[in-house]
Amino acid sequence: MRGPVLQRARAFSLCVLPALLLMTGCNPPKDRLATFNRYLEAGDYGGSLTFAQKQLKPHKQPKGEDLLWSLQAGSVARLLGRHQDSTVCFDRSEEMLGFYDQQPTIADGLATTTVNENALPYRGQEYDGVMVNTYKALNFMAQGKMDLARVELNRALDRQRRAKEKFSKEIQRLGEEIDKKSQGKSLYRSNVDNPKVAELLAEKYPNLYAFEAYPDFVNPFATYLAGVFFASQHDYSKAVDLLKESYGMVPDNQYIAEDLMAVEKTFEGQGPLGDTVWVIFENGLGPAKEEFRLDIPLFVATEKVLYAGIALPRLRLRDGAYTNLSVQADGNTYETRLVASMERVIQTEFKKDFDVILQRAIVSATAKVLAQYAFQSDDSPAGTCLAVVMAVYSFTTTAADVRIWTTLPKDFQVARFRRPQDGIIEITPAGGQSFEVKVADCSNAIVYVRIATKRCSPVCEVIKF
Repeated sequence: MRGPVLQRARAFSLCVLPALLLMTGCNPPKDRLATFNRYLEAGDYGGSLTFAQKQLKPHKQPKGEDLLWSLQAGSVARLLGRHQDSTVCFDRSEEMLGFYDQQPTIADGLATTTVNENALPYRGQEYDGVMVNTYKALNFMAQGKMDLARVELNRALDRQRRAKEKFSKEIQRLGEEIDKKSQGKSLYRSNVDNPKVAELLAEKYPNLYAFEAYPDFVNPFATYLAGVFFASQHDYSKAVDLLKESYGMVPDNQYIAEDLMAVEKTFEGQGPLGDTVWVIFENGLGPAKEEFRLDIPLFVATEKVLYAGIALPRLRLRDGAYTNLSVQADGNTYETRLVASMERVIQTEFKKDFDVILQRAIVSATAKVLAQYAFQSDDSPAGTCLAVVMAVYSFTTTAADVRIWTTLPKDFQVARFRRPQDGIIEITPAGGQSFEVKVADCSNAIVYVRIATKRCSPVCEVIKF
């Protein structure tokens, strides 16, 4: 077949192959993340930070994976107690998120069609931005800078408020991008809309939608932490609203219910909030991404169908460090309970993105197969040679984008209780070693515990109000 579509495919190949062959090969982002994760999972936070910092490049404008490694470095610096360094990384991350929000994505379609999603810079997810502001708020709380913490929590809440509207616009824009590519090109549209692809995907990735999404892309931990913070700062009206929202998302958490009742009573003038300790447990490691291949039917001409491979990302759920923490204070025992699953937060956004990633992969595979088919239809030695080169290029550029902020936790948990008279609490991870924490000389306190894996020592800090 030598129709207009095949002629365009041949012209496209002759133009881009010489330059793009230089870009083929392995998947460096995947390899770098695997190395970083090995340091992290072993509890070598110093090694993790050094590795992340080496990936950061002194670009005037963000490129490639700059944002991803700034996020990773900010998280690990927090684990090392280097709050100022962590905030500097997160400030830079927030600047990059703002930069990408203002950048057009016109070139994205060409990059993903000719190469793959890894050709695009890591622009971040909405939950990345929410957690950047949340972690900055925690850094400022630990440093006693409550006014700055208030600013960051308000920014996190505002990001969540704008997320639903932003996602709706993204979905519409990306749908229009696919339609534009397919305009006048029935082969592209027939491949994107082929119902057989959905059947094959369900067989290969049956758990893609097997989770309960949070409403409107909200992160319940950011909302709950803001509620606790504003209560500690005597902004009871705002705290009540936030804790009501939190309880609506996590109705089986008795501690959130107790917080809400206590703050409502204080707001109504029925007595002070009282000396309270919150133990927040940042548990385990959140999802990583891994690549899987899917052979799908592609129409390359009206009478010809062949199977071609596409590479897609899927979430790989990782373990919690411990199921929960047991806290003893004044002879009483309290078990931490779930506030937010970062797995569900990430799955919610991944589900939103996946259909577009799938469509782009199909469009890319179609373009590459059409180019190969166009050369094969030419009986000349040059055509045969270019067809082979195109086949090799197609194989080596079929790679999934597995970039994701891997230092985020699996979940957040909380326990709350009256501050003990002796100011000492004992914390025991389920099946782990106990350790003591002092919370004397304060009215209220957050005891923040981070345990990434069972091989990692607990990181604990006390934030006093």
